[in-house]
Order: sequence, then C-alpha cells, then structure tokens
Amino acid sequence: MDTVMQTRTVAAAYDRWAPVYDLVFGAVFRRGRNIAIQAADRVGGRVLEVGVGTGISLPSYSKRCKLYGIDISEGLLAKARERANTLDNVEAIAVMDAEDLKFEDGAFDVVVAQYVITAVPNPERALDEFARTVRRGGEIIITTRIGAGKGLRGAIEKALMPITSRLGFRTEFPFERYSDWATANGSIDLVERRALPPLGHFELLRFRKN
Repeated sequence: MDTVMQTRTVAAAYDRWAPVYDLVFGAVFRRGRNIAIQAADRVGGRVLEVGVGTGISLPSYSKRCKLYGIDISEGLLAKARERANTLDNVEAIAVMDAEDLKFEDGAFDVVVAQYVITAVPNPERALDEFARTVRRGGEIIITTRIGAGKGLRGAIEKALMPITSRLGFRTEFPFERYSDWATANGSIDLVERRALPPLGHFELLRFRKN
C-alpha cells in the first residue's frame, strides 16, 4: 500500500542505487526513454524532467528543448550535474519533490516523468503537480510500469509491495489509477497509450492539457 512508501525512504533507496543506476537501468529502459524523448521533442520548448536521475536522458533531447531536471536523490543528481555541464540546453538540475514542484502554473511546455510515478509515495499528488505546471496545450509524457490489478499477476504484485517499496518502487499500480486521475482532473486528456519493452509490462502514456 502507498502508506509504506515515504519520501525520505525513497530518496535513501535511490541514493544507494546511484553507483550502479546506469548499469542496472540504462540498457533495459533505453527504448522507452528514447520514445518518451522523441514525444517531448515533437512539442519542444521548456521541458521539465521529473526523476531525472543520473541525467542519462539529457544528451538525447533536441537542442531546441530547454531542460530542467529534478530528482529527490542527491546521490543521483551528482551524476546528472556532471552530464549537464557538457550540455548547453540544460537550464538547471535541482533537488525537488515531485509532489511539491516549486514552479509557477503553466511554467513548462512538457513534463516528462520516466519510470517515476511508481516510485512516488503519493502518485496522484505528483500527477496533479504535473498538470498544474504544464501549460494549456502542453503534454505530460510518462513511461511507467503498469500493474495487472487482478488475477495471479496482480496478487503477486501486491505480495511483493513490502519488499519493492523498500527498494524505492511499487509493483502494484494498475492503469485505472491513471485513467481515474485524468477523469477527476477534468483538464487532462489521454492522447496516446503504447506498450513498451521489456515484456510489455511498461507503457508510454501521453496526456494533453486541454
């Protein structure tokens, strides 16, 4: 359940991941990252990448995108800053909580969150912040693990939660949490849903602020 995940424990978990983050998560999520970046490039403008991690995605964005990267883990951001120093389209790299973004309403053309939502203690609160800080007509681009929600796989995902939450992510997160959030928000439309590797357990979701 969400109550077992807290911001400080998530930050600590990813600080521990920092030395091996690119090795563990780099190749396996490369295809999904590239698809998300291509979607962001089509919109262009000012891009907020939430959960920028080690900045592994930063060099792949179009130079016409102005990038602002945030993450809760100082350990990961140390590497992101090293990457940002070699790029001229990175506005800033900062420690920030996805559930409490320190930006004005409509500050960004695109909000990108790659493999982040299932690592946030209160996902709908973070999604609300994404919707607040993206401009009208802008997009929220998410790559995410989609849980089964029911059946054997759903039961396994639920059973694993006490373990995976300590590692910094949740296994139990069905698509309905996204669709219910978008419906409740009222200003957000789902414009694309696409399966991603590995194993089809991950998806690209594109939302547009109407």
